[in-house]
Amino acid sequence: MNEALRQAKIAGALGEVPVGAVIVKDGEIISVGYNCRETSKNALCHAEIEAINSACKTLGGWRLWQCELYVTLEPCPMCAGAIINSRIPKVIFGAFDKKAGSCGSVVNLFDLPYNHKPEIISGVLEKECSDILKDFFKNLRSKKDK
Repeated sequence: MNEALRQAKIAGALGEVPVGAVIVKDGEIISVGYNCRETSKNALCHAEIEAINSACKTLGGWRLWQCELYVTLEPCPMCAGAIINSRIPKVIFGAFDKKAGSCGSVVNLFDLPYNHKPEIISGVLEKECSDILKDFFKNLRSKKDK
């Protein structure tokens, strides 16, 4: 999760919402991603999607059934769908997303009768993951007030 936090900080430094993701296989990081919707001008460029895309390229296939995903913020519906479709068996996230979280906060898409049901571990380094988001939005609001 520390590497996912590092990726989130990269996103924040670029003016992106600071969310970072890491995919691990056999204890080794095989891909990383961070939110880059603004710089890419693309709604699909969430941290998880970036990390999944990179992992698929690295491993040479779309099934990531031997991998774990670490992400600083609870996945949204789009990312939860990508996790299901890529067959990632375990998702570890930090901060809960009360507005769009699809691993328990708003809904748990993994509880629905899809063909794949990832395990969820939530609240890992929750304070650190939450604080980076809170600080980002606090700074953004203070810039708008000036």
